[in-house]
Amino acid sequence: MKRLCFGGSFNPIHHGHLLIARAAAEAAGYDRVVLIPSAQPPHKPGAADLAPAADRLAMCRLAAETAEASDLFEVNDLELRRHGPSYTIDTARELTRQGFGVVHWLIGTDTLPLLRTWHEPDALLREVHFVVVARPGWQTDWTAVQPAYLPLRQNVVTAPLIEISATDIRRRVAAGRSIDYLTPQPVISYIREQGLYRPAGSLEPE
Repeated sequence: MKRLCFGGSFNPIHHGHLLIARAAAEAAGYDRVVLIPSAQPPHKPGAADLAPAADRLAMCRLAAETAEASDLFEVNDLELRRHGPSYTIDTARELTRQGFGVVHWLIGTDTLPLLRTWHEPDALLREVHFVVVARPGWQTDWTAVQPAYLPLRQNVVTAPLIEISATDIRRRVAAGRSIDYLTPQPVISYIREQGLYRPAGSLEPE
């Protein structure tokens, strides 16, 4: 079984994540997508609007269990069971020890310029097979990509342009606006029930 790992803060997970990951998996021939929520995202230390890791994990599980997603998605909580920043290289090595073999990891073209800032970037290139998802209209300036990362160009797959962002969802919740159709209904219910992303002291509207 070919598995494609998809890590992130998922704050919260939404339909954009699911649709893009499905498109990438289908284009590159993967059987499953493994959602791996970060416990402590290294590039978002102390983010004020970052929901607790346990809540983000719960929302990923709710999304993966829906009828339209359960055929492809599963969730792995290994980053929540580890202390310290959630470095991708540490996760990949643990997955290899669990029997994944070479770990295949999904990133966006917007992440390419940042890969060199990730923990142990040289080891990442040696030990992880990156699948790079590009969206229509997004132009990657490969001349600006460092030579070590140019081989990733052959791993690019195209996904639909989905204009949904977790930032917008959080802002809508904070403003008391609907997030229907932006994320699976069980996730919407969870956000409401747990009071996530709402200003301190605010009340759920009647």
